[in-house]
Amino acid sequence: MKIGLVGYQGCGKTTLFDWLIGRAPDPSRGGVQSAMASIPEPRLISLANLYHAKKIVYALMEIVDIPGLARDSVGNAARLGHLREADFLVCVVPTFDGRDVQKEMDGFLQEMIFADMEIAENRITRIGEQKKKHLPREEQEKLSIELGAIEKIKAGLESGNLVSVDDLTEDEYKLTRSFRFLTEKHRMILVNTADDETDFAQYEKFSTPEVPVIAVSVGLESELAKMSPQERQQFLDEMGLVSTDRDGIIRKLLDLSGQMVFLTAGEKEVRSWLMTKNGTAVEAAGCIHSDFAKNFIRVEVMSCDDLLRLGSEREVKAAGLNHRESKDYIIQDGDIIEVLAGK
Repeated sequence: MKIGLVGYQGCGKTTLFDWLIGRAPDPSRGGVQSAMASIPEPRLISLANLYHAKKIVYALMEIVDIPGLARDSVGNAARLGHLREADFLVCVVPTFDGRDVQKEMDGFLQEMIFADMEIAENRITRIGEQKKKHLPREEQEKLSIELGAIEKIKAGLESGNLVSVDDLTEDEYKLTRSFRFLTEKHRMILVNTADDETDFAQYEKFSTPEVPVIAVSVGLESELAKMSPQERQQFLDEMGLVSTDRDGIIRKLLDLSGQMVFLTAGEKEVRSWLMTKNGTAVEAAGCIHSDFAKNFIRVEVMSCDDLLRLGSEREVKAAGLNHRESKDYIIQDGDIIEVLAGK
């Protein structure tokens, strides 16, 4: 899973990037940056103690930071191009410099629309050139379908509408999904507040079901991360400030991007694995190893919560809480699975 950070120059986006991945800020770094952040899973520690596991392995999410957008829009389409492979976008809006949250949100949307329109216009031009060639009828028909879809997308963008799969036929989507339109991606707004901000609730009015908004004092959190837990709490108490849980932000990104974790456990290691919500057992098997998906027979499943509550696999089985499932079983968050596969 890849999370893309985007924001205008000076919004604090790179400070957020460093905080999320647990790295000390370095002003000398520039350009596109990418790093992996561990996805917190407190149950792994309890599982490791239960199994006396030699190793704990956390699932990872990739976070990408691009250069800040220019307010005159020059070069922004190229910068945003680095986020086309991202699965989810975090748009960073600063309020510490008096910026208007709604205006900033609208600005991001326009930048993404302009970038998508550029992609659509370039593709329409190329299709027009291809259609002048003597191509087999099947290829001409595919180009005609794709052209109709791209023209539909372009017309929608010109009207301020975002790209939506629901507006395309199955054939149209198959021919256009590789463009990874920015306005088609799910996103959230992260309001970067002043260090002394205490009223985070005031930003809830900007939140919608489609684009949720959360507020974080990114600069403050970056400084707090350098302190010991005791120093951090003392500082917050003395200043009357509230801290934001980094792990909570990571888990929120996981949830909003439609991902979840399942678990495997044994003496060798306990481990969390990342997969799409509502994914099947065979898809989970493929996350572990492609051969497991190809030669899938069945999966043994038990709930991590049941295991930790009862204290052993034997007790879980005695209570009838383990179950064997076929490839179509929908994996639940926190399931512990063991895959049985052929050779």
